[in-house]
Amino acid sequence: MSAEAVTQIAVVRAAETVGESPFYIPMTGPAARPRRSLKHDDTFIVLDCHGDLGASAGGPDGLFNSDTRFLARLELRLDEVQPLLLGSNLRDDNSGLAVDLTNPDVYRQGRIVLRKDMLHIVRTIFLWRGAAYQRIGVQNHSEELASFDLTLLFDNDFADLFEVRGEHRPRRGIASAKLVGPSDAVLEYRGLDDRIRVTALQFDPRPTRLAVNAASYHLELAPQQTYSLFVVASCNKPATSKPTPFFRGLLAHRREMRESTRDTTSIETSNNIFNEVLCRSMADLNILMTDTPQGRYPYAGIPWYSTTFGRDGIITALQMLWIDPRVARGVLKRLALYQAKTFDPLADAEPGKILHEMRGGEMAALREVPFALYYGSVDATPLFVLLAGLYAERTGDDETLAELWPSIEAALAWIDGPGDLDRDGFVEYRRASEQGLANQGWKDSYDAIFHADGKLAEGHIALAEVQGYVFAGKRLAALCARRMGFSEKAQQLESEAHRLAERFEEAFWCDKLGTYALALDGAKQPCRVRTSNAGQLLFTGIASEDRARKVAADLMQPHFFTGWGIRTVARGEARYNPMSYHNGSIWPHDNALIALGLARYALKHSVETVFKALFDAAAYMDLRRLPELFCGFRREKGRGPTLYPVACAPQAWASATPFTLLEAALGLEFDATRGEIRLRNPRLPAFLNEVILRELRLGSSSVDLRIRRHGEDVSLEVMRTRGRVQVSLVLAH
Repeated sequence: MSAEAVTQIAVVRAAETVGESPFYIPMTGPAARPRRSLKHDDTFIVLDCHGDLGASAGGPDGLFNSDTRFLARLELRLDEVQPLLLGSNLRDDNSGLAVDLTNPDVYRQGRIVLRKDMLHIVRTIFLWRGAAYQRIGVQNHSEELASFDLTLLFDNDFADLFEVRGEHRPRRGIASAKLVGPSDAVLEYRGLDDRIRVTALQFDPRPTRLAVNAASYHLELAPQQTYSLFVVASCNKPATSKPTPFFRGLLAHRREMRESTRDTTSIETSNNIFNEVLCRSMADLNILMTDTPQGRYPYAGIPWYSTTFGRDGIITALQMLWIDPRVARGVLKRLALYQAKTFDPLADAEPGKILHEMRGGEMAALREVPFALYYGSVDATPLFVLLAGLYAERTGDDETLAELWPSIEAALAWIDGPGDLDRDGFVEYRRASEQGLANQGWKDSYDAIFHADGKLAEGHIALAEVQGYVFAGKRLAALCARRMGFSEKAQQLESEAHRLAERFEEAFWCDKLGTYALALDGAKQPCRVRTSNAGQLLFTGIASEDRARKVAADLMQPHFFTGWGIRTVARGEARYNPMSYHNGSIWPHDNALIALGLARYALKHSVETVFKALFDAAAYMDLRRLPELFCGFRREKGRGPTLYPVACAPQAWASATPFTLLEAALGLEFDATRGEIRLRNPRLPAFLNEVILRELRLGSSSVDLRIRRHGEDVSLEVMRTRGRVQVSLVLAH
């Protein structure tokens, strides 16, 4: 092929990308400084490592609340220059960011008036109840009087989160700024939705000079003298409200964070690095949790997905079910409340459908984007049914099950009704509006669903893993129906699941590939592509025993398994790209669900392989934090995995992955009816000699367990029990 032809194809592909991916997140250049994130309920902040907002290029800096940026710039200057970074650290529990800075050489009229490294500047930042709190402490370590100005430059654009992501708007509202006293500034915006959004900045003590975009302090510090100043930036607070004093708020915030995890199972292992991975994961999950009227809900990720997402919330709750089933209860109740009741093509809503995404910004209110309440997800609805069944099995909470049952029935009605328009027994999707998402499974990139020749699938698309979710959901719903005395409904659901499995095997299995097709397109033609979607089928149990083993064996081959995890698309497939979002990258949560599937089919050696790969990857990551995804390059000796530049971190289902991998390795099962916890074919990877689980709960009872590795075998010790609970070790192959 000529270079000109290749160029023309590239141009067509580029145009196709722009046309088909209206909510693409661009990456225009490298970040000049690493970023750090904090979150509390509906508020989050993205700062650089100096503790600044908007001082360096390449990051989505800002203080955000309900999908609006309430502060775009808050930059510290010392005599009009940037301080030098000594260090920057998040607290282990994510409750705050501490930044240590010092001064550069400060010149006036060509001579040094303050030598470098004489001032120690400490910035302590935390979020709490819709406000960002900051203390700036300064100490003079020189032997002379230090005279200098500290200035905080501030500004805001009240950008909608989708504008920050790169969307362009022809019109915007009106912004203004004013001083309301010697220590207070107010930034205000009247949006096109006629809502007024306000940022209040309060400085303590009173600045030497205060303007609508800067607060300056002239300081003269004697040797060893210290000085502290405080600033609070509040989002949409009443004009008369005064912020809680800094230290009182900080202590209350940390106390609330400790309280929120009090009844969660704790884990300690023989591997210190894995302990750090688990601690970081739990801390990240804790800040991503948001207290809603329906219970705690894990927001999907920072910065782009800090809101209620149906699929992400369900999968994260599923991953956390064994350590904290309260999360699943909150997720199920919230999604039941927002379950679609009517048809709305712009929102891809149909009665019984479960929410995909919720947004509270100006663009969503004006329907410039369709995501105020958006239902363009084909898998959230069967996953809702699946999670409800697993929650009932895990907890025996019949009261919550009865409360959820009408929503479960409505979801099942959608699965058999609008979700299957051609009545072929498979759930399909096709967006109802050009504004909606083109692909509506978890791989929702515009180019994620394609045929062996690279051609994009068209028409109503039936994804492989979605049929698995329906199968597992109906089987679990049958158990729920039987619990509630609806034996006829239970029998019907079991029969439907059995028939679906038979049809699925016939339509999706590809003998030549030795695995299941990615999807069926609108013409019922299979997309004969090797993808990780087939691995998720093992998690659902829809795959026959012999074919499940073939799928598992394929996933462990080098075209899938990189040494860091399993790729989303196998090397050699038409659109394979290890640097893409969905076509060859590695997603930790995808690997976690595959690991659960491998455990289901008693393939514990493969579970150990995946577990070790993701552990090794986490050990290389900043803060021991698994990101949303990373690149799918083959592992090379002596170097770590390659990062994906705009991956969210923290991301809820990535943060929950280490717990899921441990669950798969231990083979944990819960039977609330019998009051029994089972470890089925437990096997610990070589990097773990011992695992201790404390406060592993079943109903009102709990148990502490110690599991030790002895080669390929394990021993189980019940260290302590509270209440009535039976623990058993099941060895069955």
